[in-house]
Amino acid sequence: MTPVPLAARLRDPRGPLFFPVTAYGPDGSLDLDVYREHVRRGVEAGAAAVFACCGTGEFHALLPEEFEACVGAAVAAAGGRVPVVAGAGYGTALAVRYARLAEAAGADGLLAMPPYLVVAGQEGLLRHYREVTAATGLPVIVYQRDNAVFTPATAVELARTEGVIGFKDGLGDLDLMQRIVSAVRTEVPGDFLYFNGLPTAEQTQLAYRAIGIDLYSSAVFCFVPEIALAFHTALREGDRATVDRLLDGFYRPFVELRARGRGYAVSLVKAGVRLRGLDVGEVRPPLHEPGEDHVKQLAQLVERGYALLEGDA
Repeated sequence: MTPVPLAARLRDPRGPLFFPVTAYGPDGSLDLDVYREHVRRGVEAGAAAVFACCGTGEFHALLPEEFEACVGAAVAAAGGRVPVVAGAGYGTALAVRYARLAEAAGADGLLAMPPYLVVAGQEGLLRHYREVTAATGLPVIVYQRDNAVFTPATAVELARTEGVIGFKDGLGDLDLMQRIVSAVRTEVPGDFLYFNGLPTAEQTQLAYRAIGIDLYSSAVFCFVPEIALAFHTALREGDRATVDRLLDGFYRPFVELRARGRGYAVSLVKAGVRLRGLDVGEVRPPLHEPGEDHVKQLAQLVERGYALLEGDA
């Protein structure tokens, strides 16, 4: 665990927020040596934080003991240089268990993901996230997506909850997010954090920045960190020409390729990591590997992305 408060370290990140994939060996078991190497490379490439065992890291596929081992490995690989945030999800009892395992493994915070399957009312959602937050001393970022969608009033109550430091949006409803940001700003003055958590968030980050959301997750950073860092820097510096060039030449084609297969938001990223020379294994069921032709297209797209960077030079 790092000594500086998580919110302070995330508020103005020097680089992308890194969501590593989880590494498996040929037999499908965890490969912690490769996982530590993956995390270490990401930190040294310029990541501002490591979000371990979240969506890109196949949280859904990990046993509790595997989860704890992965979070501990991420903490060790980060070595205090950047904070490590761990996922926690499922029903309340299991989410509490995962939260406590993350704390025991040395995580700096939690990304609280939607509860399993059920579509709950606002009162139930609020109780769920408050119980998860109260279970540990770790600061919590609440993740809105799928069956966990919040009204502005509920978002205000979450922001008032001790230990909740931020709100990550994976829904993509900008009207709702504008109302949430406005309501929290009005009712709970302070530095509440917001994150764009859509898949390949770079594609929508210009729109999120327009409503005051500067933080975003970057799965692309897993396999093309130089491209992700160049995009992040261009956004921060107002270099719209570079932003547009990378959007047009790399990110939009990547999003279109990602849309050609279910689960590609994870499996295509993992294929990208393997293309760059680190054998992190395949995804676990129910996800499936991308087709050979799609992997070839990804390789070509990676080459094009790096060519765009060379053009900058």
